Amino acid sequence: MSLILIVLFAVILTAFLIVKYYPAFGKKPSGERVFSSPQYSQGSFQNSIPTSMDTSFSASVSMIRDLVKRNANRKPDVDLPRVAFPSFSHPHPVTNVTWFGHSASMLEMDGKRLLLDPMFGSAPSPFPWIGGKRYSRELPFQLDELPSIDAVIFSHDHYDHLDYGTIRKLRTIVKQFFVPIGVGSHLERWGIHPDHIVELDWWEEKEWAGLTLVCTPARHFSGRSLNDRNASLWCSWCISGISSNIFFSGDSGYGPHFKEIGEKYGPFDLTLMECGQYDPRWAPIHMLPEETVQAHIDVNGKWMLPVHWGAFTLSFHAWTDPIERVTKFGEDRNVPIVTPKIGETFLVEGDSFPSSKWWE
Repeated sequence: MSLILIVLFAVILTAFLIVKYYPAFGKKPSGERVFSSPQYSQGSFQNSIPTSMDTSFSASVSMIRDLVKRNANRKPDVDLPRVAFPSFSHPHPVTNVTWFGHSASMLEMDGKRLLLDPMFGSAPSPFPWIGGKRYSRELPFQLDELPSIDAVIFSHDHYDHLDYGTIRKLRTIVKQFFVPIGVGSHLERWGIHPDHIVELDWWEEKEWAGLTLVCTPARHFSGRSLNDRNASLWCSWCISGISSNIFFSGDSGYGPHFKEIGEKYGPFDLTLMECGQYDPRWAPIHMLPEETVQAHIDVNGKWMLPVHWGAFTLSFHAWTDPIERVTKFGEDRNVPIVTPKIGETFLVEGDSFPSSKWWE
């Protein structure tokens, strides 16, 4: 019995030390900035409307069934086509966007280059060697080949959006980070100076380098460890300059916040809208593709770039299901869907945009 207790104590102690000191878990935020937020209540950040996953017994059983069920199309069986980045010279006088897979993108506007949720790691996990690997065996660039980056914008702290290894590589070449409240604590632990971090609450605006950045609501959750569920805020972003107005949804379930954002800050020349890793059992935190199109309409967008797909398997649907459903429904609703290859840059102007069905 004593041996069992010793082993159990050792396991618990090891788990505690890993959670406390392993850097990829980040740091749980605290302080007046967190506690004074209107979004903070009863010890954590809250969504503006009730939001929860289906945790019923039948839903749990069905998820276990889906987890063990073999589905050959949950990930591609060949390496995905990529366009070597950069495909043309930067800076470029016209607003342009490059999609790197999942939600990672580069936005160039009015002479400034921004990275949105730049997750460039091999797997969305605190332990990348055991997580589900990125579909593309290689990124379309090396980090040291990126053009100079003026700022990085994060929507929340989940591993498929905020990656420890990526931040460690970016911290010496990026001087400005914009994040929702609490996410700055992770960045500080990873070596980013507090003076280089701007934390915003929902509906707060920041004028920066000729651009207007607005932290807007999303319907989601946060957390990287065992004790930080909803300890930091999640958000979407409006990015406005002289030449263009862009909306980035972050991760979100469908809700009335999209229409409110559209009324306050639309119309948008382009929306980058979450589309992927969904399931009816957790639809309140991840939109279904048809809801993605409706959210784009709600914010009063022109073109829509579906993101949050094409890189990792984080749900049970076929890996092509998001783009097939969203393009079909977009066509039905007269919404132009932009479908660049990974690494492909397109200009946000006129009526010409990538529309090939390269996943077929």
